[in-house]
Amino acid sequence: MIALIDYGSGNIRSVFKALQHEGADVQLIGTPEGLKAADAVVLPGVGAFGDCVRGIQSRGMWEPLHAWLESGRPFLGICVGYQLLFDASEEAQDGTRGFGFFAGNVRRFTTPGLKVPQIGWNSLALTSPEHRLWRGLPPNPHVFFVHSYYPAPENAAEVIATTEYGEPFAAAVARGKVAGTQFHPEKSQTVGLQILRNFVELAAE
Repeated sequence: MIALIDYGSGNIRSVFKALQHEGADVQLIGTPEGLKAADAVVLPGVGAFGDCVRGIQSRGMWEPLHAWLESGRPFLGICVGYQLLFDASEEAQDGTRGFGFFAGNVRRFTTPGLKVPQIGWNSLALTSPEHRLWRGLPPNPHVFFVHSYYPAPENAAEVIATTEYGEPFAAAVARGKVAGTQFHPEKSQTVGLQILRNFVELAAE
């Protein structure tokens, strides 16, 4: 069973349907007890970094998810759910902290003249083409982004894909069975569904 974390984030239904399409037994989980039967976790996210942190905390899910991450079990963070895997974000000026599973901070695009947020398609440079999430993908696959901020990982070895929007940035990272993508697989058509299928298969092992 894949636990899709429900903490008030906006894009949860599209992620739910995409995972179902790829054969997952997916359940919306909004309490710590719901994690007990899970084999994998997907953490979506739309909105502000601090609001997402507080939404998770208000449901008593922060520490259970932190423990899940530290256990190394399958986990996929999407968009702000990806950003939450890092230490902190420039968006949260009140000092709100992320999970800190990956070292690094989340930055805002600052290239002069660049339209922010980025909304649209980019091609990925797969820096770890052998990674399980990329199985069956074409070279330089195109995926869909909607974001104003992006993580800057301190450990380059954990970056499994990059892209560029005014400046290069890490589009996806992974360590063990924990991964995150700045792009939205559920909005990335055939490529995105293949990525979710790969994650579902990983969870089933």
